[in-house]
Amino acid sequence: MTLSQSQSQPDSLPATAPAFPGGTAVSRLHVYDWAAADGLCGGSPHVHLACTEAYVVVGGLGELHTLTAAGPARAELRPGTVAWFGPGTIHRAVNLDGALQVVVVMQNSGLPEAGDAVLTFPAEVLADPEAYRRAAQVSSEADARRRRDLAIEGYLALGAELAAGRTEALERFYQQAVALRADRIDDWETVWREGSHAAAERTADHLKALREGRTDHLVDAMLRSEQPPEADDRALGMCGRLDTYRLRPPVSS
Repeated sequence: MTLSQSQSQPDSLPATAPAFPGGTAVSRLHVYDWAAADGLCGGSPHVHLACTEAYVVVGGLGELHTLTAAGPARAELRPGTVAWFGPGTIHRAVNLDGALQVVVVMQNSGLPEAGDAVLTFPAEVLADPEAYRRAAQVSSEADARRRRDLAIEGYLALGAELAAGRTEALERFYQQAVALRADRIDDWETVWREGSHAAAERTADHLKALREGRTDHLVDAMLRSEQPPEADDRALGMCGRLDTYRLRPPVSS
């Protein structure tokens, strides 16, 4: 094939296929429109221990409610809003008009799928790994509602403590969250090394090649694209139904 010929994307991508930018991950979130005990509609509050997350709002109206040591906060979400938050930020997506849709950009590619998320269940559930596993397990919409409602229960209790200027409950939550995920940190490091760390190293290689006048990485260029799943196949995520995408290239043997 010459450089002037068009390239079609193969069914099975080679290991040299480009990774998604920066070793990040992207999904489209259709925020739940189910009302919780406090009358607000939305998803399950949770925290990430190692990843920064960003919301790019593409439809509907809502709010992002957060809890940190600085206290409760909220941000308006409307089409065009970009909001992001670092590890340790407990967050809750609130759907104000029933139509809130967000493109989620997540640091460190597969870390959330590898367990970098802890729901704000009550302290007694967080203290028991088996109880937490059962409470977090979802196989139906009814399970997702139950999980969300239990997370809201713990979230509202944490919010009340922080609103009163007391941070002890938040510190205990962080400690319990880390204890629940301590056995996964080695796996997370592997994902990081193969994802964002490798992406940074590839950029260093490309810059070196350009300084030397080499173009091999340019000649090897190719296109990748992924289509969203059918509506019935959307995953029951923590905050809503998810369109997920296969973004990482195959790992060479």
